[in-house]
Amino acid sequence: MFSLPAPKGSLPQRPRDSFGGSLRGGQGSPLYLWDGTPWEIPWERHLFGGVLNFELLKTHLLNTKHSSCFLCIIAAKLFEMIVPYKEKQTGKKEQVAEMFNNISHRYDFLNHFLSLGIDILWRKKAIRMLKAEQPKQILDIATGTGDFAIEALALNPDRVVGVDISPGMLEYGKKKMKKRGLDHLIHMQMGDSEKLLFENNTFDAVIVSFGVRNFENLEKGLSDMYRVLKPGGKAVVVEFSRPRHFPMKHLYNFYFKSILPIIGKLISKDQSAYTYLPESVATFPDGDDFLTVLHKAGFKNTVCKPLTFGISSIYTGQK
Repeated sequence: MFSLPAPKGSLPQRPRDSFGGSLRGGQGSPLYLWDGTPWEIPWERHLFGGVLNFELLKTHLLNTKHSSCFLCIIAAKLFEMIVPYKEKQTGKKEQVAEMFNNISHRYDFLNHFLSLGIDILWRKKAIRMLKAEQPKQILDIATGTGDFAIEALALNPDRVVGVDISPGMLEYGKKKMKKRGLDHLIHMQMGDSEKLLFENNTFDAVIVSFGVRNFENLEKGLSDMYRVLKPGGKAVVVEFSRPRHFPMKHLYNFYFKSILPIIGKLISKDQSAYTYLPESVATFPDGDDFLTVLHKAGFKNTVCKPLTFGISSIYTGQK
């Protein structure tokens, strides 16, 4: 059994025994998680079973005085290694770009087929949450083939810019815009979510649809979103989340882990892409946990709106 101390400042500090004793959790004071619950769960379950979300566990580890220990270093590194192609040595960002390049030719079909078309309704609902703001300059991060950017046109903006790290997805997206006669309204370009090539305070709204889960560094990506927003601007994020209650929780887990990877593999011809999807969702800080990360990046007035029994969620925050 392994346990770790709570991050400094998250709970009243209690006397502790030696580092070895703290790791074993067997002698001395009780040890707690970031949310105040005792940590008495086998270490390997935290690393591989999705019991805790990885981003918050990473923050927890790096905020303890023992973060230099080899277990903490290994664990922190593992957080960044939920990747599509585990046999490769490249980083998450490179692998995500490669994965989307591989599935770009079937991405739109699979999105709508695997979600039974519900993803379209989720995007429409997310865009309606910007109606009061009437943004004129909109940035769509991880735009893919541009579905969310197209939905954003319902707000009658002057300009929508879509950025993505996958050349394959952008190629299909640009063809789609040209075919629909939207290429004069939606500009699609290469762009890294953590190093956006825009000046501070450029956009009235920043939107992301099923993309933040793929950020290599979540907090850095959200901080750059905050940077390019104008004061008073709004961010809207749509992302998968995990249902908490029976029977949807069990149906969702069965579908995500047993059905979706098989269908995804057969249609996309990429063995890893739709195995990576449930793994990345399982380790993503959803719900209130994601609001915590948004707040840390600087956003205020943060809200989480669960969709379809908690399968997905819309998050909003303001600069």
